[in-house]
Amino acid sequence: MTGSNKPQPTLLLVDDEPFNLEILAEHLTEAGYAVELASDGEEAWNWLTRAGDSFDAVLLDRMMPGLNGMEVLKRMQAHPQLSGLPVVMQTAVGSPEAVREGMEAGAYYYLTKPFERDMLLAIVAAAVAQHRARRSVKQAAAQPLDGLAMLSEARFQLGTLDEAQRVAALLGKLTPAPERTVLGLTELIVNAIEHGNLGVGYAEKKAMMQSGRWREEIEALQQQPEHVDKRVKIVARRQDGRLLVEIEDEGDGFDWNRFLDFDPARAFDPNGRGISMARAMSFESLAYQGAGNVVIATILLAPPEQVAGGL
Repeated sequence: MTGSNKPQPTLLLVDDEPFNLEILAEHLTEAGYAVELASDGEEAWNWLTRAGDSFDAVLLDRMMPGLNGMEVLKRMQAHPQLSGLPVVMQTAVGSPEAVREGMEAGAYYYLTKPFERDMLLAIVAAAVAQHRARRSVKQAAAQPLDGLAMLSEARFQLGTLDEAQRVAALLGKLTPAPERTVLGLTELIVNAIEHGNLGVGYAEKKAMMQSGRWREEIEALQQQPEHVDKRVKIVARRQDGRLLVEIEDEGDGFDWNRFLDFDPARAFDPNGRGISMARAMSFESLAYQGAGNVVIATILLAPPEQVAGGL
């Protein structure tokens, strides 16, 4: 599951039932992950405060005596160094209300007990990929680029996943919160590539992620004659204290209304949360146009009182 040139992903597994911990550890170590184990919330919190930077994701049991999973999650969200660490919430309660409560607290990945091995690996892979993308964004945002602050308008055409991340990283440098901006823009541009230009549907992407070959299959589709020349067009411009980023693909559009808010019914899938996460965490507003093959993301550049005053 891991490439030879990347460090081994490390997971913190938290469950008060020894048998569940044993099964989780067995499946995940066989798949190439390093794991650390915690049998309750307090032990998990000790791990996180001592070595939180070493983890790529946390698999957290919701119901535990003492410090339960929701309380650990809330502590993580209030901690500057832990708030971006993905949490996969394990729960025997899969009701929409329970899922919505967890999402509002910061858990966007879910596993229902008893879980299937393939679903476990797909969900964990998605969470780890999010965390590694966040780390890449931080590194890119730390690189200075002289003259970028003077940019008033920029136009791009791109076709690949790597190009999507590079353009998003460039635009993120214009904003007060580069990390959040780049994660959101990357999500929108990748959606334009895979769903717009390549026509990959929800179920098809879910199958790709469950197989662990999402990137390979996307890149293979891009080499097919009918797709090889397709591009995503991006126009970024400053306007009234904001950065407006318009993203247009060559697809037929989609029912975007379904994805603006995260539906708890999709919480147990490895995909389907990107647009709602981007809208909630990265942008002042997100507006789809027409059939949905054009989206405009708005990022606030100045404090609200300055924008209101016309600066």
